[in-house]
Amino acid sequence: MTQAAPRIAFLHTGAVNIAPFGALATELIPGATVVNYLDDRIVADLGDDERSASVPERVDDLVRAAAAGGADAVLFTCSSISELAAPAAAAAGLPVLRVDEAMADAAVRAGRRIRVLATLPTTCRPTLGLLHERAALAGVEPEVTSEVIEGAFAAVAGGDRATHDSLVAAAIERGAAEADVIVLAQASMASAAEAVSVGVPVLTSPRLGVERLAESLGR
Repeated sequence: MTQAAPRIAFLHTGAVNIAPFGALATELIPGATVVNYLDDRIVADLGDDERSASVPERVDDLVRAAAAGGADAVLFTCSSISELAAPAAAAAGLPVLRVDEAMADAAVRAGRRIRVLATLPTTCRPTLGLLHERAALAGVEPEVTSEVIEGAFAAVAGGDRATHDSLVAAAIERGAAEADVIVLAQASMASAAEAVSVGVPVLTSPRLGVERLAESLGR
């Protein structure tokens, strides 16, 4: 019997991620129907004391919408909301994957000294928490350091991808001198990894995350 093509939902906090994740789904989960859900104010609202409390409910609502639409699984493409995946999955009754979980697993296998790079503080905190969580499951105790790259998010938010990638590439080079592996905390940073060559692995989440999604669907 031919396996039915899955219906997958991506939950985005930035429209910039829709096209690259769609391309990865086409490559890695052939025939899948992709549905994109977007709330492009989540990242900003996480840093707003008056609005941050609304984010979990908004995320739950989007995951419920995906479930109502017949999704077989949901992938959060933003690391800032990764810690909301488990409660959202429980509320909606379907698998919800974190885009950065596979990357975190690869990082704790790659070496003891892990350097996390982010362009937003709201992403750095959950990424550090995830790395410690996955390290504990793997039975290792890495040394994890981090840097929030000043000016990079403002550049890409203003449409200046070249400046963003240049700032991130410089941070990769700095971090590589003191680490065994570099972790880029946000999916939107992946393009910067292509612009630099260093002697340690530079891990990005999009491909690893969609590969894990494909595995979870038995593809």
